[in-house]
Amino acid sequence: MAFAATLGIMSLTVNRLIRRKLRLSLLLLVAYVAVDVVMGLYGARISAVTQAQLAAFARLALVAALINAAVFLLVNPVRADRVPERFPVILQDAIVIGLILLASTFLSQQLVTTSAVSAVVLGFALQDTLGNAFAGLAIQSEKPFQVGHWIRVGEHEGRVADVTWRATKLRTKAGNLVILPNNVVSKEPIVNYSEPTAPFRLEVEVGASYLVPPNKVKAALMEALRRSSRVMPTPTPEVLLVAFADSAITYRVRFWIEDYSADELSRDEVRTAIYYSFQRHDIEIPWPIQIEYSKEWKEPDVNDKVAEEERLLADVDLFAALAPELRHQIAVSAPMAVYGSGETVVRQGEAGQSMFVVLSGSVSVILEPSRQEVARIQRGGYFGEMSLLTGEPRSATVLAVGDVVVVEIAADLFRRIAAVHPEAIEKIGMAAVVRRAGLEEMRTAAAGAATVASTTLIARIDVGAQYLRSRYARL
Repeated sequence: MAFAATLGIMSLTVNRLIRRKLRLSLLLLVAYVAVDVVMGLYGARISAVTQAQLAAFARLALVAALINAAVFLLVNPVRADRVPERFPVILQDAIVIGLILLASTFLSQQLVTTSAVSAVVLGFALQDTLGNAFAGLAIQSEKPFQVGHWIRVGEHEGRVADVTWRATKLRTKAGNLVILPNNVVSKEPIVNYSEPTAPFRLEVEVGASYLVPPNKVKAALMEALRRSSRVMPTPTPEVLLVAFADSAITYRVRFWIEDYSADELSRDEVRTAIYYSFQRHDIEIPWPIQIEYSKEWKEPDVNDKVAEEERLLADVDLFAALAPELRHQIAVSAPMAVYGSGETVVRQGEAGQSMFVVLSGSVSVILEPSRQEVARIQRGGYFGEMSLLTGEPRSATVLAVGDVVVVEIAADLFRRIAAVHPEAIEKIGMAAVVRRAGLEEMRTAAAGAATVASTTLIARIDVGAQYLRSRYARL
C-alpha cells in the first residue's frame, strides 16, 4: 500500500524535489520488501542473530521511507515547483537524517551500539567534511546570502553560483569559479552587495584646481553624472568636497547603479564624463604632485581686480552717480568678497559697523530663531545699514543664495560717500527705518502677540528721519 501511495503522489506532484526524494522512499520500500522475501524463503537457513539484524534493518528501512516521504511532502508545495525559503534542501535533509537517527534508537539497540561506535570512527575520519556540512547547514538556515547575490568573502568576490553541503561556489567577474569550503566561509567576514537593496553605491574621487570655486566644480560633476547612462537618477547622486590636498581640491562623487557586475564599467563611464565636463567648463585636473612641469605663472594683477570692481559698482544705483575717482577709492578701500551658497555673511546678534552691497547673486535675510525668510536681496541691493547707522547688533542673519559677490562698506568710507552723495545716504537711512519697523512687526507676530506695538510705521519713519538728520550733522 505504501508503495502504491508513493507512486500515486509522484504522478500527481509537479515539484521536482518531491519526485526526486520520493524515489529514495521507493528504494527503501523495495529494500524492506526484499528483506521480507529473503526472510520468508531462507529463514530456516539463517541464524537467529542474523534474522534479528535483518528484521531491524527492514523496520529501519520502512521507517526511513515513511519519514523521508512525510517530511518532504509536509514542507514542500505539491502543486508548485519551488522550495520554501525558510526550509532549504540542506535543512530538509538534516531534519530527515535527525528523525531517522532518533527512530533507530527505538528500533534496535544493537544498531544503536554499532552506529555509535561507527559515528566515533567516522567523526575523526571525516572531521573537515562534517565541519563543512554543519557550516553549510548554518549558512542555509541563516541565509546571509542567496544564489545570485554578489558577495565578498575575505579576499574573494563574486556572484553566488551554488551552496552545497560542502562548499560555496562563487563566479567571479573574470568568469572563474571559486569554490570555498563552508567552514572557511563561516569564519570569514561576509560583505553582501545585494542586500538589503538591489542598487549599489559606488564612489569616484577626482582633484580640481584651487583656482576654481567649489560650487562650479560640483555643478560640473553633477552634469557629468547626469550624462552617464549607468548612473541611476534615484537615489540622487552626491558630490562632496573631501580634502584640500597638496596639489588639488579633492572631490568625491557618490552614485548608484543597478548591477554590481558593471561597477568597473560604471566607474569608467563616470570618470570619462567628468573629464569632458571639466574640459567644457575650463576646470583643470592638476598633474600629480610627483611630476615636475613648467608653466608660465602670471601674477594676479591687483589693478585688474580693482577695475572689475569699479565696473560692477558703476552698475549699482547706489554708486552710479558717484564720480569715477570716488568709485576707484571705494574699490581700493573695500575689495570684493565671494561667499559660497549657504554661507553666513552676517549673523543676527553679532556686532557690526559696516554695510554690504550685493554686486552679483542674491542673499536671503533670515529672522532668528524661527529661521523665517523675511526678504531676498538681489544684485544692486544692500543690507547691514542699520548696524552701520545705529551701532546696534545685527538685526537678522543673511545667507548667500548661490555664489554671491559683495562689497563691505565700513564707517569711514560711508562718511566719505555721505559727504559727496547725501541723497543716496538719506535713501539708505530711510530704507533702514522701514526695514527695522518690518522686522519688529514680524518678531511680534512670530511671538504670538495679540496687538502690534502702538507706534505706527509713519511715526517710526519720523523718528528715524530725525535721527538721520542729527547723524548727518555729525558726519
